[in-house]
Amino acid sequence: MASVLITGANRGIGLALVNIYLACGWHVYATARNPNSAKELQQLSAQQQDELLDILPLDVTDYEQLHHLALSLASRPIDVVINNAGLYGPKGYGFGNCDVDAWRSVMEVNAIAPAKLAEAFYPNLCLGERKVFAAVSSRVGSHTENTKGGGYIYRSSKAALNSVVKSLSNDLLPEGIKTVALHPGWVKTEMGGPNALISAQESALGLKRVIDNLSDSDSGSFLSFDGSHIPW
Repeated sequence: MASVLITGANRGIGLALVNIYLACGWHVYATARNPNSAKELQQLSAQQQDELLDILPLDVTDYEQLHHLALSLASRPIDVVINNAGLYGPKGYGFGNCDVDAWRSVMEVNAIAPAKLAEAFYPNLCLGERKVFAAVSSRVGSHTENTKGGGYIYRSSKAALNSVVKSLSNDLLPEGIKTVALHPGWVKTEMGGPNALISAQESALGLKRVIDNLSDSDSGSFLSFDGSHIPW
């Protein structure tokens, strides 16, 4: 049975991914900072008769907790790891008004934690068949497409994540592990807001389709949920 680990799985795109993978018969390891308050995940778990869903506590920046979680899943093959957990940070700021403490927090969640996640579950991916590490990024992290300026905190964190993905692709492809950065689209979530263009389900369906169709030549790519390539 194929399996996937999804971080930030209690809402938005993460929750939509959980639903889609479960519907496809995958075993899902869904992480959330506070599983007991993740009502939608708990309801999904109660509905599962085949025990396909494991809800696991994880703050992605708590590296001791991450280490112990990886130990608890040691020797279990995991086909796909999706780093979905992310942090936007403050909104409405401009040049000269960046909150440095908030910037550090966003960089920690969006760039450092994904690298540590890859390190932690590298052994599980090696045991899996599909061998994919996918990080949910954003096209605002593209240097080429940054023609408006601003957004220093979030932009820089996603650009850093893209750099992490590129390095991982070089290090892990020799082990058969494909690594990609994925743009989910402008999604109607708490982060994306009500004016966004697509639903979390539309985004998650597209992301899974991209992941399902990855080839070795795609490793190290920056791909949109619709399969198109985004310039670095």
